Amino acid sequence: MIQTSQAIKKGYASRKMTASVKNGFYLLFTLMAVILLQGQTALSANLSDQDLALLQRTSKAFASIAKEVTPGVVAVQVEKTASSAGMMQFHGGDPFGFFDDPLFEHFFGPQMRPKRSPHNQPKSMGQGSGFIISKDGYILTNNHVVDGADNIKVKLADGRELKAKLIGADPPSDVALIKIEGNNFHALTLGDSDKLEVGEWVIAIGNPFGLQHTVTVGVVSAKGRSRIGINDYEDFIQTDAAINPGNSGGPLVNIQGEVVGMSTAIFSRSGGYMGIGFAIPINMAKSVKDQLLESGKITRGWLGVIIQEIDEDIAQSFGLKSAKEGVLIAEVAKDSPAEKAGLKDGDIILDMNGVKTTDVGELRNKIALMRPNTVVKFTILRDGKQMPVSVTIGEQNPAKMAKLDTPKLVKDMGITVQNLTPELAEQFGYKMGQGVIITDVEQGSLADQAGLRPGQLIESVNQNPVKNQADFHKAIASSAKNVLVMKIRAGTMSRFVAIRLK
Repeated sequence: MIQTSQAIKKGYASRKMTASVKNGFYLLFTLMAVILLQGQTALSANLSDQDLALLQRTSKAFASIAKEVTPGVVAVQVEKTASSAGMMQFHGGDPFGFFDDPLFEHFFGPQMRPKRSPHNQPKSMGQGSGFIISKDGYILTNNHVVDGADNIKVKLADGRELKAKLIGADPPSDVALIKIEGNNFHALTLGDSDKLEVGEWVIAIGNPFGLQHTVTVGVVSAKGRSRIGINDYEDFIQTDAAINPGNSGGPLVNIQGEVVGMSTAIFSRSGGYMGIGFAIPINMAKSVKDQLLESGKITRGWLGVIIQEIDEDIAQSFGLKSAKEGVLIAEVAKDSPAEKAGLKDGDIILDMNGVKTTDVGELRNKIALMRPNTVVKFTILRDGKQMPVSVTIGEQNPAKMAKLDTPKLVKDMGITVQNLTPELAEQFGYKMGQGVIITDVEQGSLADQAGLRPGQLIESVNQNPVKNQADFHKAIASSAKNVLVMKIRAGTMSRFVAIRLK
């Protein structure tokens, strides 16, 4: 289970309901209100026999859904080589790379430096959840559950333990497909997450803390949650159904017993359930699964622009009525589909295919999910005038994209950063505009060796303040020095880190 708390951590049917049962949900809330307002201690004082019978059928409905879905939910157990990069053997880890500092060896001697021999790494055991999607044993789960696993084992509801193999994974969306050998497995029905509405009942089933086939019930709290800072492509379903570490990869089902999401993350300051859980929409997971089965790889659409949110100052300068009228193109890549179609820096995208565009994450996800060669019609604002632009979407190419949004020196450092969002700023105790947050550090890279870790904030580069990704990339690209000196903050503590590039 991924927890968005004080640090970025990677951790972790089709039974139809009758109209009367659905009405029971409404009745349930009404009864709760009656009890709270009137202080009644016995339901029988306010209920007729007919109402009680309806409540009983509602209760039985949850039990029926759980009984139908549970056989298709599995426990995923993985064995992997423990990474010493995080210094797990020390409480609290090594967020500032203390053990890598030459001063440590100077004062304590080389014999005290933790050993990191790749031939003598301890094995760690991890666990999560998954759900069967075909009778011949294909299973969907989270990438972070099986990432780096040497061995994958699946435990079924009937107690059988089977070895699984990884078919494919897509780290940017955190979706993975694994398979067990056999036939006639209990496959779950996949629903349509686009039809899911806020306020609908949902049921989460998984293996929190190793407690197999735990069932929790809640509602859809929100849809389209992005900029959480967990995955590259985020369009989360938010739910208050209890999700805890170990639920990762388990199904989120509707009251028809159809899978509408994959439990993935929680917001927590304590490490446990706090009423906010996130699930990947099943439509996104299905898209990834289909491509993995068809071609063994993921193909995403590419527009070739850097886009940013519009604040009130930008809106006023461009003559917009509010900051919710579009997204701003900050940069257009050379030889990209956007450039070929005539899009320019400073253009504001007002809508795509007739649908208003106001959110950077949503637009990015829509483009990424499109097949290459798809024609998209934009309405843009340029020099105060609206105009239509048609773009033929290309295929994402990491090499081409790197030229646009990530200077080579950043790649060489092995670091990934993103702008602070209000959610991330609140989670980590930072302020908007204070810097860029580190979301990933490649193991063994220059950044890793310097002690940089996900969740830390980069406030300056070579004495140049960094407020966003554009500032960060500009400072890196314009540096004429072989050594980058960055001011790094972790919570209330900060320090300067020097990284030698050549």
